[in-house]
Amino acid sequence: MIQSDLYPLDLNTVKPDSIPSVQEEIEMLKSMPLDEFFDKAISSVVTFTINLTIAVVVFYVGKFIINKINHVLATILVRRQVDKSLTTFVLSLVKMVLYFLLIVTVIGILGIETSSFIALFASAGVAIGMALSGTLQNFAGGVLILLIKPYKVGDYIEAQGYAGTVQEIQIFHTIIVTPDNKSIIIPNGGLSTGSVNNYSREDYRRVDWTIAISYGDNVDAARKAILDIFASDSRLVKQYVEDDRRERAIAAEEALHDSLVELPQESHNFLWRLVHKRQRRMRDRISDWQNNELAKTMRMVPKVDRSPVVWVSELADSSVNLSARAWTRNEYYWGVFFELNERFYNELPQHGINFPFPQLDVHLPSQQ
Repeated sequence: MIQSDLYPLDLNTVKPDSIPSVQEEIEMLKSMPLDEFFDKAISSVVTFTINLTIAVVVFYVGKFIINKINHVLATILVRRQVDKSLTTFVLSLVKMVLYFLLIVTVIGILGIETSSFIALFASAGVAIGMALSGTLQNFAGGVLILLIKPYKVGDYIEAQGYAGTVQEIQIFHTIIVTPDNKSIIIPNGGLSTGSVNNYSREDYRRVDWTIAISYGDNVDAARKAILDIFASDSRLVKQYVEDDRRERAIAAEEALHDSLVELPQESHNFLWRLVHKRQRRMRDRISDWQNNELAKTMRMVPKVDRSPVVWVSELADSSVNLSARAWTRNEYYWGVFFELNERFYNELPQHGINFPFPQLDVHLPSQQ
């Protein structure tokens, strides 16, 4: 029996068989004086109105506070340059949790028992978790990927039998675009627990070629011709990656310095001084960055020799296979690979190097 404001009952002192039934309560209402009935009714209405007003005020004040917390948290995440997908996920999760707590608080103010609601939500959460175990695995994988960042948007990766550029990292799956412009959607569960080959993580890569020359050709001449081709390409590392990185940084600074066109010296007005000051600050920042990079490079000892090399890798059936290797920046990889392939084909024959066709020697027994 639900406790009524008209007839308050202490369930700790009243026995179950002594609780009045609905019919008995109706009879008691009929026998109650009219003045007392109206007093009880008015008191109940006033109490409910006050609780309702407080609940409405608490709801709107809580909504205002939640929006402020969400705005402050979004500002912090943006300033710290947190991944966009992770920012959206964190903001949505915090907002849902705060709204759930606010609704439970409002329901409690209205006098409704909240423990049953909490138990209901807990049971529903367990049931949903069991039904969506695979989806939750992808959800957990997405959170790990956004936190650990084994790859980011724009990286070229190979995973789960697919290779392409990461276009978007979502909570449940990652979207990659293949070189022939196909969108592949890969669940995050497998990406977080499997192997991922990230081609874009390092700024330098090694390019490998296999060049087949004919038997009888001069290997030293072929090696010298290939190394000369390497030496003429400015995109390749000459010896050390650290030196190449520093030289490119200096070249980028000089290009930026040349692009900053100063006003004539005779127009020393406020605008000229302002522009000149901003240019000087920019050059100082670039110089500081270069010095920091140089200091980091000097601490990386010993240096690894990345000079281009050419070796005999295989004595095949129809050819002598040369393995040529050179290092270049990641963004130059495919351009270097295809363009130098064409140069090998066009320039090596000029040095007396021939490309063999598959051939087979047939020996016939002499007839007696």
